[in-house]
Amino acid sequence: MRGPSLRTLSLASAAALAAAYALVFLSAPLDADQGLIQKIFYVHVPLAIVALGGFVAGALAAWQYLRTGDRAWDLRSYVFIHLSLIFSVGVLVTGSIWARGSWGHWWVWSEPTLVSLLIIFLLYCTYQPLRFAIEDPERQARYAAVFAIVAGAFVPLNFLAVRLAQPLTHPRVLSATGGNMPGSMRLAFLAALVAVALVYVTLWRLEIASKQAAIEIRRLRRRLEAALAEPGDRPSEREHELVEVA
Repeated sequence: MRGPSLRTLSLASAAALAAAYALVFLSAPLDADQGLIQKIFYVHVPLAIVALGGFVAGALAAWQYLRTGDRAWDLRSYVFIHLSLIFSVGVLVTGSIWARGSWGHWWVWSEPTLVSLLIIFLLYCTYQPLRFAIEDPERQARYAAVFAIVAGAFVPLNFLAVRLAQPLTHPRVLSATGGNMPGSMRLAFLAALVAVALVYVTLWRLEIASKQAAIEIRRLRRRLEAALAEPGDRPSEREHELVEVA
């Protein structure tokens, strides 16, 4: 795979995280109303943006798979969605902690931003059970791609619906005023967003490399088994080509 090596990405991610959260705790001011608990904003919001972006990227990769038939795009789509699900858990956990510290409740059902993210998370929780309920690898990849595209289209539509919702007690960061953040807070937020995005890309590359290695090991094992088998018992070439993601 082209691009920076995993070692380079890992070092860049570590440096970006260190720089970002140095800005968060040493430069960004304390919120006048919430105090120290507001610092979780610099984890919660970047995680949410990156996770939702990953779901959309998974849909685009799935579209590429349906267009080209290249199983590499199916693998990329799977990993995008898998990592975004993990990041979404972090979003829900940090959001609950922030809600408890700010509003006195672990969850506020009248808050559309929180509820919409939960809906997206639960929607994508059905992706893997759907995928691995299908044994045939080609059908599995096709059905998973269709799901990823439909669910991915729902993400921006849901975002727009939430932006129009009233009332909205959750802070709006991606707005014309940037949530009225002063310059130091805005800088810390953007640094944290870049750092979390780098971590996501690093983990994505790591999981892709791991799964590609596992696929190659299975392919070599099948070839060895075929070489040792009796001529009449050898698997077909078609069976050799069909590989699974997980």
